[in-house]
Amino acid sequence: MPPLWALLSLGCLRFGSAVNLQPQLASVTFATNNPTLTTVALEKPLCMFDSSEPLNGMYEIYLYVLVDSASSRNASVQDSTKTPLNSTFQQTEGGRTGPYKAAAFDLTPCNDLPSLDAVGDVSQASQILNAYLVRVGTNSTCLWDPNFQGLCNPPLLGATEYRFKYVLVSMSTGLVQDQTLWSDPIRTKWLTPYSTIDTWPGRRSGGMIVITSILGSLPFFLLVGFAGAIILSFVDMGSSDGETTHDSQITQEAVPKSLGTSEPSYTSVNRGLPLDRAEVYPSKLQD
Repeated sequence: MPPLWALLSLGCLRFGSAVNLQPQLASVTFATNNPTLTTVALEKPLCMFDSSEPLNGMYEIYLYVLVDSASSRNASVQDSTKTPLNSTFQQTEGGRTGPYKAAAFDLTPCNDLPSLDAVGDVSQASQILNAYLVRVGTNSTCLWDPNFQGLCNPPLLGATEYRFKYVLVSMSTGLVQDQTLWSDPIRTKWLTPYSTIDTWPGRRSGGMIVITSILGSLPFFLLVGFAGAIILSFVDMGSSDGETTHDSQITQEAVPKSLGTSEPSYTSVNRGLPLDRAEVYPSKLQD
């Protein structure tokens, strides 16, 4: 099995003078979505500057960013004394008027690089990616925080071509020791308009839209029907109680008088019928 170094496909691993090399996009093995709308992930210049002869002393690598233009290939990142530029994102209008320093990191000797065999270990994945990759455009805090300390590495513009350059700087002298060529233009992604995004998994037709609308409204109608059925059941129960009471009263009034009974019915008395004379004048009947 080939070592994982081969997966990087790093142009910076080619031996030779660093001035003949260019920064490269990070391998898709480690950065699948690259570049994005506002960021670009690059491979660090590993084993690039110390490939021809060992370097003694402390060194740092500066990463410069420049918006692509006709003169960007010849843009300088140092002054006449070989002192590296300290221009910022704000001073160069985001790289439109000149290169700005977006990142700075220590030069890691080839023999001190972490093993890629442990890239599958979640606890070590972040450390390994930081050792092999550098991402441009990851910090927006520096644009609005007046107390921000450090290099300003704000998000890049979408659908814009940028060029990148690595510069080796000696910490003892503060001068440029070596540098790469400007990279080929690398274009950030374009923001897709919302109106052109089809959120349906398949192609939609008029019939499909109608069916979707009906299915979406069906739960509402079912809920209304269920509530109506409950209300009607309570109304029917109330009506049944009233009818039962009314029938019982009618039944009591309609009970016929028993045959052979001379006693006046209770119903006749209540309705105001005349009483028998014998009951009105009992004394005259005795005479």
